[in-house]
Amino acid sequence: MRLHRAVRFLAFGLLLLVIPAALSSPSSAQVFVSVRFGPPALPIYAQPICPGPGYLWAPGYWAWNDDAGYYWVPGTWVVAPIGMLWTPGYWGWGAGFYAWHPGYWGPHIGFYGGINYGFGYGGVGFVGGEWRGGAFFYNTAVMHVDTVHVTNVYVNRTVVVNNESHVAFNGGEGGVAARATAAEESASREPHQAALATQTQHEHAASQNKALFASNNHGAPAVAATARPGEFSGHGVAAAKAGAEYHAPAMSPKEARAPAAGPNRPSAVNGSTTANKPFTPPSNSGKNKMDSTQTNPMYQDKAASEPKPAPHGESHAESAPKSKPAKQGKPPKHQPREEKREKGR
Repeated sequence: MRLHRAVRFLAFGLLLLVIPAALSSPSSAQVFVSVRFGPPALPIYAQPICPGPGYLWAPGYWAWNDDAGYYWVPGTWVVAPIGMLWTPGYWGWGAGFYAWHPGYWGPHIGFYGGINYGFGYGGVGFVGGEWRGGAFFYNTAVMHVDTVHVTNVYVNRTVVVNNESHVAFNGGEGGVAARATAAEESASREPHQAALATQTQHEHAASQNKALFASNNHGAPAVAATARPGEFSGHGVAAAKAGAEYHAPAMSPKEARAPAAGPNRPSAVNGSTTANKPFTPPSNSGKNKMDSTQTNPMYQDKAASEPKPAPHGESHAESAPKSKPAKQGKPPKHQPREEKREKGR
């Protein structure tokens, strides 16, 4: 009897040692990327219907490839770790370049740059649902859920607001001027879990699809969202239209690549180590423009094609400011402005 208790006690002790190893800070085991010009505007697309209970939405985002530049990683539904929420990654400007801050799983939503990814991720927190015990309940006011097959639902329309921003980066000229709140800073210090294997495989598959590169789709990927990770064809795929006029970069991806900052190296973004710290952008200036020429001086003018009709149930507003040609040879002017931060969609 005593031996049996001793074995159980030893097994419990080993479990306590394994759990911290399985969890990590959002920056401790991630690849850090920095680029000299920012990503295109977020495309406008519809959310595929939720495949079933336990799936959480991971918004689409622009990732980077050293050979071909920015490419779109489609938004997708992911089987979530029980009790965990997904904080999306984001691009943040500082010290002359744009650094990628990877997303992570945690008990609370952290800072994701104030970026309006849509579908419950309006820039602050997440209003698309909540965990109640071991079950996730979906807010159908902002989530596309089949209530016949998924019964854990509720409706809260008070969180639905109009946020028309398509800007895909934080800080700098034309970027979102948002800083981490006290609650978001607290969330950043909690134990985190990196992206799931299905998510990393999904991103890798996107990097192999030439049609998803901005240089080919001009900010309007044909596969903007998928019902499940890695499924880039079929009825569960949603196309998109560009969130703003696209301008091709004036330099090659290899020329644009800046030194990367690691978890134990000084970050060129904030001048300190990046581990367990949310990005604090420098003072933002200018209006929150969608114009890539204005927001990214490295871009050159390139006429965009005729905008495609918006898909049903899109995550962003229809209208977007028209782009203006960049003025060469003059650095962008910096003027303080106010940023309106809104929740929901």
